[in-house]
Amino acid sequence: MTVIMATAAFGAPPAAPAPRKAAVAWADALAATATIAAHPRRLLADVMAELAQTHGSSAALLSDRETYTFSSLVGRINQYRHWTRATGLSKGDTVALMMSNRPDYFAAWLGLSKEGVIVALINPLLRGEALAHALAAASPLHIITEARYAHHFDGATPVSRHEGLLDAMPRTAPEQSAVVEITDTALLIYTSGTTGLPKAAIVSHRRVLNWALWFKGLLGNRQCDRIYNCLPMYHSVGGVVAVAASLAAGGSTVIAEKFSAKQFWNDIRRWDCTQIQYIGELCRYLLAQPAGPGDGTHRLRLACGNGLRSDIWTAFSERFKLPQIVEFYAATEGTLSLYNVEGQPGSIGRIPPFLRHRFKVAIVRHDADTGLPVRGPDGLCLQATVGEPGEALGFISSPAQFEGYTNAQDNSGKIVRDVFVADDTWFRTGDLMRMDAAGHHYFVDRIGDTFRWKGENVSTLEVANLLSSAPGVVDVIVYGVDVPHADGKAGMAHLTVGEGFDIVAFADHASSRLARHAQPVFLRIGTRAEMTETFKHRKNTLQHQGFSPENSADQLFILQNGTYQKLTSEAFKAVHSGEVRL
Repeated sequence: MTVIMATAAFGAPPAAPAPRKAAVAWADALAATATIAAHPRRLLADVMAELAQTHGSSAALLSDRETYTFSSLVGRINQYRHWTRATGLSKGDTVALMMSNRPDYFAAWLGLSKEGVIVALINPLLRGEALAHALAAASPLHIITEARYAHHFDGATPVSRHEGLLDAMPRTAPEQSAVVEITDTALLIYTSGTTGLPKAAIVSHRRVLNWALWFKGLLGNRQCDRIYNCLPMYHSVGGVVAVAASLAAGGSTVIAEKFSAKQFWNDIRRWDCTQIQYIGELCRYLLAQPAGPGDGTHRLRLACGNGLRSDIWTAFSERFKLPQIVEFYAATEGTLSLYNVEGQPGSIGRIPPFLRHRFKVAIVRHDADTGLPVRGPDGLCLQATVGEPGEALGFISSPAQFEGYTNAQDNSGKIVRDVFVADDTWFRTGDLMRMDAAGHHYFVDRIGDTFRWKGENVSTLEVANLLSSAPGVVDVIVYGVDVPHADGKAGMAHLTVGEGFDIVAFADHASSRLARHAQPVFLRIGTRAEMTETFKHRKNTLQHQGFSPENSADQLFILQNGTYQKLTSEAFKAVHSGEVRL
């Protein structure tokens, strides 16, 4: 298939349109989603079919592997619908989809879900126990995959290889057999698994539509927009938001099979993109690349995503000449979402005053020892003051708003009741945030990542942000480790270092910026730590290995008398036995 390539010649980048005012962005997002409930049988696949009537020959999904116009995308969706019927699947059945990032991924789940089939989006890197867990959470009747992944499912039946399977199916729309509505389940999307095995979150057609149309309006997407998406398509941002938000406006999305820091900006120019979607540490990896004269040569008008750490926000924006950054906060299964369309560096968003009655967000005081919200004498939760970190909660106005997980037991830990009045119900994000006087929210840390040491709370993210500016530090992960005979957890930092790093200068940097209780007691210096596919650090592996020299080939250091000294086996034994108190 012919790939539709960019034809723009790049020299000095043309002026990007000025970012819209925040009130306009909010109004457009509200308008784009206002009619969803009025059309209960209009699914995202139907939106694509409507667009094919007016934008049929326009590029929709582009990649080096395959390209779809709106017409050919809808034709492929229809082939998946015909295959669903030929296979004997019916509404409510579940199919697992394991496929690499490619345009056909989007067509596959749209076609299956249009027939009422629930599609479980499976990470193609899973093996063994992790894969078995994902399949058990979904109980699929069928698995669709590509030839290169088929061997992952030895013993799991039936398995259909993807290549060539659908080409003989009709491309015309079949008669609709089952009644599928926006309240029905469309997808199962798995949590990132940073603190354990992933959970399968239930995602309705209503939620899918809301994500696509909300971001279409919030970002002001137009037919001339083209989003670059290198995020994994088995997650909600890479698989729904980054793809559908542009298509819903008649624009297009470029799909890269995976993220490459070296190739990223070449791809942006080659495909003539106007937007990028980021997540997690992706921006840090781009910033760590050697500077070049083409860093700001592009037609991007905005970058949208979540997880852009405040310590690199300004540097990322200025070096790559980005007219606008739209940071947001959300969870696949959550009822709380925040959007920063004002360009406030470091903020994950705010709710404008005229919408606070509709999008209710609260920050309540958190007890680090119990892991629960703090309650007053009346049994109700205590709201955090301005600037005070606390757990963020999202109001649940009806049972249908929280769609939960396939395992009902996982739901209970995400719900808290009797928060401000008797019987009210709120969603627990598990994230600590603080809010300033203007209503801007700032991410502090995951509750499981914050720890207590010397009677004080330590935010791993805030410590990491301060340590990352030390000379020679390429990447830093901070976490708490158990120390026998000590109260609480001691701070430990995993460092990836480069040219210019000096352990003595690092100790001075840490002591001059951090309170004594927040300075890491242990250092581990080595290669980059394991990441999830959404660029989040897997801290649980590092925490499990602790500070024992036997568990790591990396260099280990211990803080003693204000300096970091090599942690020998003898020193470890002394600390572990309680002979040396920290």
